[in-house]
Amino acid sequence: MGIDPGLDRTGWAVLVDNGSAGAVLESCGLIHTSKDLSLAARLDETYREVLRLADIFQPTCAAMEEMFFLKKATRVGHTIQARGVILLALHQKGIEVSSYQPSRIKATLCGNGAADKKQMQRMVQLILKLKEVLQPDDVADAAAIALCHLKMNPILNKINTQKAFLEKIKQARLEQIKNFKNKVK
Repeated sequence: MGIDPGLDRTGWAVLVDNGSAGAVLESCGLIHTSKDLSLAARLDETYREVLRLADIFQPTCAAMEEMFFLKKATRVGHTIQARGVILLALHQKGIEVSSYQPSRIKATLCGNGAADKKQMQRMVQLILKLKEVLQPDDVADAAAIALCHLKMNPILNKINTQKAFLEKIKQARLEQIKNFKNKVK
């Protein structure tokens, strides 16, 4: 599941990985909260909708874009809060969430970390074999995030497996040293 978080609009996309046949878009949509509601009510609505989506689609994992902003501090705060309730909802459902920098998503899908919005939308359309570009942008971005995760996850799993193996070797080495010191005493 890919999620493009926002207080006003949160895009989401659920993909199915069909191995060598490629990814298939199972479903996608937009969580839209009314500006007439309080901040707390909007966050609650987003939280509950993510829980509902997790119950319906039962994703094995999720991915979101890393947050970085250079302007509009109020908007930044609201987006970060929305991201927080989304992370909480997914955590409560036992769904691991990975995060990717926008440039990583663009580079993974387009081969260029500075690809523009239209290039990204077109690549999502081509990869998922869709008749039209996904709309609105938030939904297309969510699908791009999910596609990035599908491509990156095997690599990350190998890295994590290697890290875990190296940690076990380190622990075994420390245990050997401890046992040797106890024998010497």
